[in-house]
Amino acid sequence: MLKVAIVILLLAIIVSLFSGLFFLVRDGGKTRRVVNSLALRVALSLLLLVLVITALLTGDLTLNPTP
Repeated sequence: MLKVAIVILLLAIIVSLFSGLFFLVRDGGKTRRVVNSLALRVALSLLLLVLVITALLTGDLTLNPTP
């Protein structure tokens, strides 16, 4: 379930990235849609970071051991 949430957040970040690009090309940067897309992408990235750190601290997610 945790890995599915991580993948969904990553996909949402990518969608937000390309929607910002679309708004920038279409509007020429004259509207606030590009800024809103950037703010959403930053918020999603922070949420993903907090989720991964929390999962690492609780032991739900483990790092691969080095050889």
